[in-house]
Amino acid sequence: MSTPAEPAQNVDTPQGLAFAISAYVLWGFLPLYLKAVSHIPAAEVVAHRVIWSVPLAGVLLILLGRTKDLQVALRTPRMLAMGCVTAALISINWGIYVWAIANDNTLDAALGYYINPLFSIALGALLLREGLTRAQLVAIAFAGAGVLVLIFESGKLPWVAISLTLSWGFYAFFKKSLPIGPNQGFLLEVLILTIPALGYLAYLGSQGVSSFGGNISDTALLIGCGVVTAVPLILYANGAKLLRLSTVGILQYIAPSMIFINAVFVFGEEVDRGRIIAFPLIWAGLVIYSLSMIRSMRRAA
Repeated sequence: MSTPAEPAQNVDTPQGLAFAISAYVLWGFLPLYLKAVSHIPAAEVVAHRVIWSVPLAGVLLILLGRTKDLQVALRTPRMLAMGCVTAALISINWGIYVWAIANDNTLDAALGYYINPLFSIALGALLLREGLTRAQLVAIAFAGAGVLVLIFESGKLPWVAISLTLSWGFYAFFKKSLPIGPNQGFLLEVLILTIPALGYLAYLGSQGVSSFGGNISDTALLIGCGVVTAVPLILYANGAKLLRLSTVGILQYIAPSMIFINAVFVFGEEVDRGRIIAFPLIWAGLVIYSLSMIRSMRRAA
């Protein structure tokens, strides 16, 4: 898995599609793992996601021979500052998501990731001037109507969904703009987050409330957080560099669809009237947008 150090051109590539789709499928299964650690505080889970991602990301960077790029990033104030921004956004996203799964809000998490492609498409059109076809605009209207139904039926602002949308949407945007390769960027982010993560875990240990080392099962699950975190995020980072932001946005429907299935059929969360109406609208938008994207790619080929 190799990628250029410089930002990719604003076009879609087959390699980018393969990376991104793999990442979203893995993310679709992630709630099953997070449910297994739901008895552990979300902040502690996030801290272990950070710490155990470092060795995996580090080994990958060594194998790719890109360690010099990371050294340059650490010595460049602008790249380091941008890395702090993306690190902060991804840690917020992780924390909210882990909390949502643990507290039976998996459907709200799915809603957040359904809204997020719309937000990504809006960012692509407004900030990167990515053009949208009429069919794509119709698809966005269908999905937007579905989201509005969900909000109207709930009668309140879905803070979990909106927080996930904003944190991941801006993370995707700044990640694409980060002037460093995706693998180097991920390692840079987790290295930045390692300092507060180690500090927090040290505090838990000093208070005698750490879950790590308490029993074999919890310890193994917390160590495994590195694998389930690093692998899909590295795949996503590579894919995001090789796709348009709007394409990345629509592919994100894969993960929330799988999250939705887990919420209903595995976790037993209730599907209310609003979701019965809204989700088919959102899926219709996905079909329309995807068909339009496929036609565009065939014409370009």
